[in-house]
Amino acid sequence: MKASAFVYPWDVNGDPEAPARVADLGVAQVTLAAAYHSTRALTPRHPRHRVVTAEHAAVLYPPDAARWEGRELRPYGAGDWAPGDAYGEAAAALADAGLQVHTWVVLAHNSRLGAEHPHTSVVNAYGDRYPWAPCIAQPATRAYLTALAAEAAVRPGAHGTELESLGWYGLAHLHAHDKTGGVALGDAGQYLMSLCFCPDCAAGYGGQGLDADALAAAVRTALEPVWRGAAPSDGGWAGVEKLLGAAPANATRAWRDERARTLQEAVVSAVREAAPDGFQVLLHADPVSYHCGANAGVDPAHILSVADGVVVPCTGGADLLTPFAEQAAGALLAANLTVVSGMGGSPRTLASDAARARDLGATELRLYHAGLASDGDLEGVRAGLAALT
Repeated sequence: MKASAFVYPWDVNGDPEAPARVADLGVAQVTLAAAYHSTRALTPRHPRHRVVTAEHAAVLYPPDAARWEGRELRPYGAGDWAPGDAYGEAAAALADAGLQVHTWVVLAHNSRLGAEHPHTSVVNAYGDRYPWAPCIAQPATRAYLTALAAEAAVRPGAHGTELESLGWYGLAHLHAHDKTGGVALGDAGQYLMSLCFCPDCAAGYGGQGLDADALAAAVRTALEPVWRGAAPSDGGWAGVEKLLGAAPANATRAWRDERARTLQEAVVSAVREAAPDGFQVLLHADPVSYHCGANAGVDPAHILSVADGVVVPCTGGADLLTPFAEQAAGALLAANLTVVSGMGGSPRTLASDAARARDLGATELRLYHAGLASDGDLEGVRAGLAALT
């Protein structure tokens, strides 16, 4: 199985040994960040630093000034954590080591955008804004994400792209010092807390026959037992219908699914238009369309008719592959396995985990993350990939 390792530019730039180290793992490809959210990352082997703090979401190359001229929403350049054309420098070094380079582009996840342009954020039924979560129903936000994808995905020399967060983001967020786990919300509670009530979404609910103010009140009422711990909120979509009522629940889902599907279509189309022939477009995806987050909730049949394939989270189990495999018809299905032990990964079972994913329909592997892993974890990856071949 072809394998690709995720890498940040700062893992490579300034470390002349990094490209050969990645190639020595046995991967044929790297998925290199070109646009990324804020993060704090270890660099356990870098000769100049051990921790990189990316203070805000940024593009890791110089954005095209002409493309963004006159636009209110535009990408932010990186600071000293990725100066200049950090992506281009790293991509060239990795390509020189014999690795095929694909871009890694994070889209609807940007806390600085929400802080500087609060109106772009998802706003919940209580009026709380989620600055990390741009509302993908808003026309200006959709135009920004589409333009960003076309620029960040199609970097010079890239053979393809992987688009992350191309869908709804909601309450769940790996935020610094997060304190939101005190109540077990489950799928249903997460969905209700992720419903957006910005003016565009309010109008969208109206088109589905719902009054937005009444809907917000119904969401708050539905969640009251959850806050008290008196009613379980789990049960998947049936749990959402139980809390909110089947008709209003399905009306909200119809609006949100349509906004996500059409944005995904527009973004993939824009990337293809900007890309050379043969350029591969994948989405990080979850096969349950109402799920929010980095792995966008999608309808498997629809997304595999739009993109070349999907990257599916498989750490801890590969069952999420099955709905995609049932619709695959030759599409690329990449199983994403965490190989950093300290982040819940299991590099020493990589061979068996990959074999299980292959049995469930995976055609390729994605390994998260070559820059973050310890030397011991990388040795486990090396051995696991060798066993697969």
